[in-house]
Formats: sequence, structure tokens, C-alpha cells
Amino acid sequence: MNNTLHPHQKEELADLAVVAMHERGLAPQFSRAVRDQLATIDGPSEEDGAGIADLTGLLWCSIDNDDSRDLDQLSVSEVLPDGGVKIMVAVADVDTLVSKDSAIDRHAQINTTSVYTSARIFPMLPEQLSTDYTSLNPGTNRLAVVTEMVFQPDGTLARSRILRARVHNKAQLAYDSVSAWLEGNDPLPAAADAVPGMDQQLRTQDSVAQQLRAKRREAGALEFQTFQPKAEFEGEQVVAIRQQAQNRARQLIEEFMVATNGVTALYLAGKRRPSIRRVVQSPERWARIAEVAADRGWQLPADPDSAALEQFLAAERRRDPLRFPDLSLTIVKLMGRGEYVVEQPGGARIGHFGLAVRDYAHSTAPNRRYPDLITSRLVKAALADERSPYAVRELEMLANHCTRQEDAANKVERQMRKSEAAMLLERHIGAQFDGVVTGVSRGNNWVRIFDPPAEGKLLLARGSTVKVGDKVRVKLLATNVERGFIDFEMVG
Repeated sequence: MNNTLHPHQKEELADLAVVAMHERGLAPQFSRAVRDQLATIDGPSEEDGAGIADLTGLLWCSIDNDDSRDLDQLSVSEVLPDGGVKIMVAVADVDTLVSKDSAIDRHAQINTTSVYTSARIFPMLPEQLSTDYTSLNPGTNRLAVVTEMVFQPDGTLARSRILRARVHNKAQLAYDSVSAWLEGNDPLPAAADAVPGMDQQLRTQDSVAQQLRAKRREAGALEFQTFQPKAEFEGEQVVAIRQQAQNRARQLIEEFMVATNGVTALYLAGKRRPSIRRVVQSPERWARIAEVAADRGWQLPADPDSAALEQFLAAERRRDPLRFPDLSLTIVKLMGRGEYVVEQPGGARIGHFGLAVRDYAHSTAPNRRYPDLITSRLVKAALADERSPYAVRELEMLANHCTRQEDAANKVERQMRKSEAAMLLERHIGAQFDGVVTGVSRGNNWVRIFDPPAEGKLLLARGSTVKVGDKVRVKLLATNVERGFIDFEMVG
């Protein structure tokens, strides 16, 4: 139903998000027990001791979204005399304030992740922690688990170690402004310019990251461009929806996180400790992926081959960038979902098909993801040579639970993106748009319009047909914010 006389408000979207959370088995509110425990925490952890190094003097910086307040990681680099580079990644030590089986931990275990919608964020941890006491905020000393990696001049990992340390964020930076500077389009961001030597820090980190990226892609890492629009508000109204662009700064952080998660997995394996891994196993629907490639004149091997798939994706990205996001989405769906699994000492190494890595443990976002908090506890126990805080059976149950709840959170976020698009478009009934057909199935057709980026159902006149990839001109017929429905019809 349209409601153009009484446009929907941001508050209504927030209410819809709460309903969606409940429907998916997620907890949108913190319990009294959580609030009571939070009242007993009066500041950041002051834990100290011989096992905690003082690394506050290094030129640490964070790079995240412009509006991010839950800062999970910092990075710093050092060029070595032999031409290699030391990269250090500091990850917030959330466990130091959120102990296993506490009230706050039990809430985090319900949702297992922060849920991000444009109208409201549902943090995994209370904001007093995730945006302050356990966040690696600028100008503050915080405890962290630090991964030190030394890369040879060709980008090969020479050695690594993990340690606990106290760190100090010298500059809070944002992806888009750092990327614009790296690419020579804008000046150095003010927060970086205020710190002598930070410009060279960023240049060095970018250089190493691009080298790591090239090596992973040579090994078959898959690079997708999926459709992830984000609504922007002025007051209570959605005024725009923008597609999040990939850029060099996002690649920088992505490469360092992949490397850190790999080192973490290898560290726990070397200590003969079980761990939770994030994996996308070899696609079960590889034959269908090969058919999609064949429809575009590309032959893939009979057996799953990530390097061959990446060659196909790279070629299609160059040939048809307009339709590449829809091809990406198709392949992602055929690949199957990622899942959390337990890897035991001496057991089979599962690996991550999409990342072209054999060892991958989620460890870099403990303020936002529960598996990362679990991994932090496993690592700290190994560092202290203490017994694992989790039995293998408990880890297996948690891994399955985290997979289910992460799927539920993703569905909430997707549902709300549809409602946000419907809210923006409800004032434009009758307007015409250019788009591309994204789906044809069982008599239903789907179209993605370009400006604003949004998807909806495409209604055809009797006897008309379309196929995926067709460019079309459509008229907006109806919207339904509550259900996230948008209906278009063909023009001409």
C-alpha cells in the first residue's frame, strides 16, 4: 500500500527493524542483567603485567567507515633494513571486560553479531563498551591482542607472532578520504596530517596490502561486487541511497584482516588448540556456475577451481561493468553460504574457497562478532599456556549457532534495505527509471534500477518476455514500506 500523503518516517523504519529482529530470533534489547553488569564497569581495563607489552608509542591508526564508533583494529608498519616490512595489527581485547558466561557475554551469544540497519544499529555489546571502553578510540590507551607479521620484499610472510599489548590510536581515519588521498585526488586527511610520519605509514601499508592482494588473486581469491546500498537520512526522511564503493583503503584493511586471521589460525594450530574457522567450502553447485560462465562464452573446469573462476569474473568485470554486480550476486548464491566450523589439532584443514587461503579464523572484530570474541579467548589462553576456555563440543555447538544467527542477521539487514528503498521511492510513484533485468523465475521478473540503486518486481504486459541482463525503461507503480515491496512496469 502506498502512503504518499503521510510519508513514512525514520522512526517507523526503526520499529520495523525491531520487529524483524524478533521474527528472526534475535534480541533487539539488552536485559536487566546486562544493564546491571554494565553499571559495575566504570572504565577501560587497567589490567597490566609482564605479559602485556607497551606499544603506545607506535604510530597506530584506525581506518573504518566515516560513522564507525566501534573501532576493533589498528595497524602500523615498519620498513626493515633488508627491504621487508613489519605489519602489526592490534585487535581490541574485549574479553578483558566481557568475561565468558557473564550477562553481557550471554547476550552477545544470542545475537552473535551487531546488526546494522540505516535507521537503527543493534550492537552486539552495550555501546558503553563497544564504542568506548573496549573500542580502540583515538587519543586513548587500550588493551589489545597484537599480531606482528614480517613480509619479505615479494610479499611472502617470513615470520609472525602474537602478543598482548597496550596501544594508542594516533589517528582515526575513514576509508573514502584515505583512498582519495592514496589515489591522488584529495589531500591527506587532517587527522593523519596532524601526526608526523603518518603519511609514510599509510603509503607503506597500502603498498604491502596491494602486494598481498595481488598474491591472493593469483592464487584464485574471488573478487565480487555485490549490491549493498545504504540509505542516507536528513532528519526523518530517506533522501538518498548510495552504493558502497570498493577502494584502496578498504582493500588495505581487508588484506591485513585476511593475513591476521590466517596467522591466528596457524598460531592456534601450532599450539595444538581447537579453533573456530570461517569457511566457504568448494561450491556444491559448481556445475551451475559453469553453466552461467558458458552462457557468456567462458569454459570453466569440471571440478571447482577458484583461480579459473576469478579469471572469468575479472574478464566479465572488464567486459560488462554495468551488469557485473548482478553476475556477482548470482555466483555468490551458487557458491553457498559461509559457515563456522571447528578445526581440531591434527584434523583436516578445510580452507576458505573464496579467499584462496587454507587457514582463516575470525579474530579481528570482537566488538561486533561473537566468533571473534571466542577466538580472542582461545588465543589469550594459548599465550598464557592455560587450558582452553572451551571444550571441543561447546565450540561445535557455538559454531553452528553463530552460523544460524549470522544468517538471521543478514536477512534482517536485507529486509530493511528493501524497506528503505521503498521509503525513498514512495514519493516518486509514476516516475520512470533506467534499469537492468536481474531475475526471471516462475513467471516473476526482477529489475534493478540504477538511480537510486534499488531492486523491485517487474510486471510485464501479457505476452511480453525479458531475459536476465536486458536493459529496460520502467515506471514505478507501487511501494510497500512495511513489506519492502517495490513494483515496476515496462515502458514502451
